[in-house]
Amino acid sequence: MSAIHFESLKAIAEKIRTRAISPRELSDHQLERTLDLHPKLNAFAEIDEACARDQVQAAEAALQRSDSLSPLHAVPLSVKSCIDVAGWTCAAGSLLRKGNRPCTDAVLVQRLRSSGAILLGNTNTPEFLMNYETDNRLSGKTSNPWNFAFSAGGSSGGEAAAIASGCSFGGVGSDGGGSIRVPAHFCGICGLKPTPGRIPSNGHYPPGNSAVGWLGVVGPMARTVADLRILFDVLKGPDSGDALTSSIQIAHSDASSPQKLHIGILESDTLGRVTPETQLAVRRAAQLLAYEGYQLAPFRLDNLERVLDLWWFFFGTVIGELFAGEIRGREELLSPHFRDYLRAAHDSSPQSPVTVQRFVGMCTARDRERARILEAMRDVPILLSPVCAASAFRHGEGNWNPGTGYRKTMRHSQWLNLAGFPGVTISLGTSPEGLPIGVQLVGRPNEDELLLDVAERLESARGPWQPPPDLRQESYRREYTPESL
Repeated sequence: MSAIHFESLKAIAEKIRTRAISPRELSDHQLERTLDLHPKLNAFAEIDEACARDQVQAAEAALQRSDSLSPLHAVPLSVKSCIDVAGWTCAAGSLLRKGNRPCTDAVLVQRLRSSGAILLGNTNTPEFLMNYETDNRLSGKTSNPWNFAFSAGGSSGGEAAAIASGCSFGGVGSDGGGSIRVPAHFCGICGLKPTPGRIPSNGHYPPGNSAVGWLGVVGPMARTVADLRILFDVLKGPDSGDALTSSIQIAHSDASSPQKLHIGILESDTLGRVTPETQLAVRRAAQLLAYEGYQLAPFRLDNLERVLDLWWFFFGTVIGELFAGEIRGREELLSPHFRDYLRAAHDSSPQSPVTVQRFVGMCTARDRERARILEAMRDVPILLSPVCAASAFRHGEGNWNPGTGYRKTMRHSQWLNLAGFPGVTISLGTSPEGLPIGVQLVGRPNEDELLLDVAERLESARGPWQPPPDLRQESYRREYTPESL
């Protein structure tokens, strides 16, 4: 069973259905691997062996009763530790939430359980999710499976590391400015930021069904696009507890005819320079898509400077103020990364606190800029771009500093959240340090299925997913105590 942990979710589900492997064998294997790798990667905030074994019993009983099973039946998965799972710590990487243990599952967790999935544990995040590096004072830093000296990204860095290392076959992250797509890019896997409203986000912290709920979404992460689709199909759909959700799905008449579908290669002076290797990955993706028959041409968006300023107003100024009540009087417990975010949010907003008039005006401006992008993409339903400026950085090298920090290096991902467009990351290249480089495909709102169609064709043209080289034949010994998990 040396490489079964690197099977696709789709393939492992078929092995379970055909009895090639039992749910218990698979779960035991994944738990052992997760516990062995935990001291090296620190991908998980909590690992629940007892809960996983209880779920296995139910999965085996269901398997004996019927062959008609969900494509997630008995598949070991993980979820980000800002999503409510009954009885598990939902700390979102903060000492201020250390004792928070929800009594009920988030709706998306209920849907995973109903599908028969085995939940192994929840994964590490930066404090309050407000960073592109997963490190916090509660559970420490998460390392990149391709090189432990580098970051796994953030804020869904623990989730990306768990999947890339073969601990989990897939899971759920969240994304307010690239927090699914950037860790997927750093760790060489796939991640979907869906259109807001396609997947319920109630049970997520910070709350997603709020006045700025369109900014952040929950979405699937996995090793292949086909696996993203399986997870998306289970997770999507409206929920009465989340008024922002919708069952809208827009069919595209050219979905099965690449020759009729135009893809734009995104160009914008606003987005800044990327590394040569990143440029090469985008060029390779364009070439592969052209070989598949798609019509590609350069595509310019000229309003992204304004879009990114608006994104930072909501992500920085507004959300920074929303945290004020929770952290007041407990500032000494905050992590350096979160302090860095708060400082950047404060320094960039001299007009504080935000007035109702300013907030409403910015919402109106957001709608105006979004409409301009929709009009520009009227005949070009898919865009191709980098995920961010470079591959993974070393631990501690990321920051919110003006001019050089995340507001410059992560721009390719951030604008989508302001506009509310879906985006998917696929690994397409390698840096000089041997780290993965992903590309990003961007779709129009509610055309998530079309986006996945194109992404799956690109992935097929690329070839099979490859695991991190140093983890292919590893034999770690357990070096942990239950108290550390």
